[in-house]
Amino acid sequence: MRIAARLSAYDENRQSGLFGADARARGLQASLTLARPPAEGEFGWRLQGWVSGSDLQNRSVATAAGRTGTTPANDQFETPATGLGLNAALRARHGPLEWEAGADLRQVTGTSRERFRYLGGQFTRLREAGGESLTSGLYADATWTGGDWLLTGGVRADLWQASDARRVERDALTGATTLDSRPEGQSRVIPTARIGLRREMGQGWYGRSAGYVGFRPPTLNELHRPFRVGNDITEANAGLHPERLRGFELGLGREDATRRFAMTLFANRLEDPVANVTVGTGPGTFPVAGFVPTGGVLRRRQNVGAVDAFGLEMDGEQRVGEHLVLRGGLSATRARVDGETAAPQLTGKRPAQAPRLTATFGADWQAMPRLLLAADLRHESARFDDDLNTRRLKSGTVLDAQATWSLTPSLAVWASLRNGLDTDLATGRTGDGILSFDAPRSVRLGVRFSR
Repeated sequence: MRIAARLSAYDENRQSGLFGADARARGLQASLTLARPPAEGEFGWRLQGWVSGSDLQNRSVATAAGRTGTTPANDQFETPATGLGLNAALRARHGPLEWEAGADLRQVTGTSRERFRYLGGQFTRLREAGGESLTSGLYADATWTGGDWLLTGGVRADLWQASDARRVERDALTGATTLDSRPEGQSRVIPTARIGLRREMGQGWYGRSAGYVGFRPPTLNELHRPFRVGNDITEANAGLHPERLRGFELGLGREDATRRFAMTLFANRLEDPVANVTVGTGPGTFPVAGFVPTGGVLRRRQNVGAVDAFGLEMDGEQRVGEHLVLRGGLSATRARVDGETAAPQLTGKRPAQAPRLTATFGADWQAMPRLLLAADLRHESARFDDDLNTRRLKSGTVLDAQATWSLTPSLAVWASLRNGLDTDLATGRTGDGILSFDAPRSVRLGVRFSR
């Protein structure tokens, strides 16, 4: 029997670059796995469990014209969330056939508590919003190997449930309830499947193809948690339903002792994608959301028709001598929204935060028996921050590096340099032109223990 356990924790503080806007995120994750691999004629099995807990405090501000000052806009002082997962599987191997059948469960509960509506030098409203999401499923996967052929397939049936939705807002001074919304829960049974085929063609070359149907349930944040960035407000939507994905891939690759190369052409259609849809511009007062200031916009999360994406992905690795490995990757994607009747104004637009081109290059160098040096360069092309493709974010290149020193076979210490070029990589732009950036140059130290 094999046993694996993992425990991790984090505590991170971030400043946004605007006075009064900051965030602190904390969390804990733990998992335990018990397993026995299958042998010829003997069943194997696996039991897994994991749990997580997190909390976020986040303060946002409104900016004055010309960025001459800031005013408190929102204070999310508590957002506790817990997650729980279980998996049980039976496995077997019979000659060229190996299969697995099992069940899994993922449950998430979260609440957001915040102060908002800043008037007369103080917050005048309190909000509590949250809910629960449960996904449970049965599945079966199988792999068959015959000569140069490898065939894989799988089917699933998932029950997704969203419940305990609530949004309660009160007057901060009197405690009087100003909004009490408790939308009805949702429940859907979603079947999915996938199939893949691979053929060895000699001298390390292979070809492969795959087809799949999948889904992604909306997150608790998308369902229940409104948020504000600068003067822009995005409303949650407890009526969201899961995204559905249909796709097909064709690939060609090569592997040998010193090199690896893979190229994949893909075509995907994402149905009912969740998007932040612009529904109003400031200044103005809107139902539920309240006042949107000058230069701000109001968005609402919605399922919007479909997204069609076609593209090419390539990645490779080359070993140079005994101690150096070079690697690289490229992803080029053409994606367009088909808003259909849900959001016709988005038809023909690119999805927000979807660059056309992403390229990476990296190296691992075993400089000494105990010292591993690694560096990675990543470039992203320009993209849009909004659904209407009016807020362009420029391209950027980021360099990361890390040094790892092995103290024992189980214990290592490491130091990493993130964004070594100190690139101003834009991650967002508000309606009045305020830019948000990825983290600046930073150094991290850590210890890793594994057995």
